[in-house]
Amino acid sequence: MTTLTTRRFATRASLDGALEERLRQAIAASGATAIMLSGGKTPLPAYRQLAHGPLPHDDRLHVLFSDERYVPADSPASNYHQCRPLLDALALPGESLLRVRTELPLDEAAADYEQRLTALLSGGVHIGLGLLGLGDNGHTASLFTAADIARGRGRYAIPVQRPDGMAAVSVTPELLATVREPLFVVAGGKRDALAAFEKQDTGLTAWSAVQGCPSVELWVHEGD
Repeated sequence: MTTLTTRRFATRASLDGALEERLRQAIAASGATAIMLSGGKTPLPAYRQLAHGPLPHDDRLHVLFSDERYVPADSPASNYHQCRPLLDALALPGESLLRVRTELPLDEAAADYEQRLTALLSGGVHIGLGLLGLGDNGHTASLFTAADIARGRGRYAIPVQRPDGMAAVSVTPELLATVREPLFVVAGGKRDALAAFEKQDTGLTAWSAVQGCPSVELWVHEGD
């Protein structure tokens, strides 16, 4: 059974500050660790603030992504591109930065990402903090439907056709089950999805996606 812990923030600034500090702690962790970054607008202020200062970290730190739209790496729609200020500040060696190689055909990009995630985990690196978002429609990463959840069984990454017509590569519940600190960060609206998530409704894709996790955190600022 998955345990949910919810933390509410009175202001967006307090949420951003807490997320910045949580990321800073995760980055500074010792040992062979990885952090999983999410896309979307919500975590961007924390990413950008972190990019301004020194970020001491173990040389075995790795970074991966919860999902990626199938767009060029320099597209404004790319999660990798949006995270570049933080990534540049970290200055990780190429092998420690696991981005989805969208220059490959979609199915190959998903297979390549899965292979590198498998190598990461089999090499003794553990994923500590893993950030996730929550969509108005109840999705997380690029997992939108029960069919996406089902296709992810036994796999760490899959290609997805998004409802907005774009394609993407997403991690799966199988991968999320390996994350030690899954953290959903939500700001603004999304009241129906939030209510279903807090009720732990397994019909909600986002909650279904983390059923393999012993515990999950939800940080939320519900202001507009």
